[in-house]
Amino acid sequence: MTMAEETTQQSTRRPPSAKLTRRALILVAVGAVLAAVATVVITGFGGSDDDSPASGGALRTTGAVAGEAFGTAVGGDCLTWSAIDASDLEKVDCEQTHLFEVVQDIDLSVFPGAEWGPGSRFPSVLRFTELRDQHCAPAAMDYLKGRFDPHGKFSVGLINPGEAGWEAGERTLRCGLQFSSTTGNLLPIEGRVADQDQSRAWEVGTCIGVNNGVPADPVECSQPHAFEVAAVVDLSAQFPGGVPSMEDQDKFLESTCTEATNAYLGDPAALRNKTLTLFWDNLDFDSWLAGSRKVNCSVGKQVEGGGFASITGSAKGDVLIDGQPPVAPPPVPEGRSLPTPLPGAAPLPDGSR
Repeated sequence: MTMAEETTQQSTRRPPSAKLTRRALILVAVGAVLAAVATVVITGFGGSDDDSPASGGALRTTGAVAGEAFGTAVGGDCLTWSAIDASDLEKVDCEQTHLFEVVQDIDLSVFPGAEWGPGSRFPSVLRFTELRDQHCAPAAMDYLKGRFDPHGKFSVGLINPGEAGWEAGERTLRCGLQFSSTTGNLLPIEGRVADQDQSRAWEVGTCIGVNNGVPADPVECSQPHAFEVAAVVDLSAQFPGGVPSMEDQDKFLESTCTEATNAYLGDPAALRNKTLTLFWDNLDFDSWLAGSRKVNCSVGKQVEGGGFASITGSAKGDVLIDGQPPVAPPPVPEGRSLPTPLPGAAPLPDGSR
């Protein structure tokens, strides 16, 4: 019997199924994209010596207020910054660490209507989000020649010139690709997106923080977290053809993740004794079409209602679950075997054991 089987059979509560876990994580990912948009599009730039409106009612699109790097950035340029308001934004070689890869610049001054004219109000976050969806999303798809994973590690972002730049007449936007954490914070990128596997798979040993039962940003495993990545599985070897069904993925990953997790934890009984749950990700058609092939096998503690308990410490050592050490379930009597349950299956009735 595998650890996952024993944990499932001994549980007093029915854990969420693998499908429900995936659905919860997808919703978290969607929230991350929206949070990332709010983070980036409201980013203003530091002031300058000339922050007055352009004279004569003419619109400037040189980025004079937002800065030279912003004003001259075009598709293929990579940008980075460290200040909260991105006032120190600069261009860097894309092989260096950066936060944003520009896919296209959009000059709103050529658009008809008074919305973008001289003296117009600085758009809201919602309006910038609409502009991102209307212009940046298709621009990113074209930039990557159709190979963009909408559920992968990269998301589409937009950088505006900030309120000072807008008041000075700057109407140019920069659409780009970024790597957003679960909460929307931007994480560093090295290399061009087109040259990378876009799979949203964390490195082995990564612990994902927890906030009110919801996965958050990566943290040290000594800090409270929702789950820990035990393995990265490349599905391309098992499925060299078209996208496999979720059922086929689950069938393969159940045994593969169990074996890999056993090796990671160093003890076949560790998962059961620590009352942890093994789960994995899946890839859908859009991700597969974009070339994503990697998924994570992770361990956490799912709780009733679909959230995650707070775990402190790496699963490879001693852990605390919601501040308490786990209590190992009674050992399985020798000579008894149990059928392999599906992920998230309910415990068997007592009379069938």
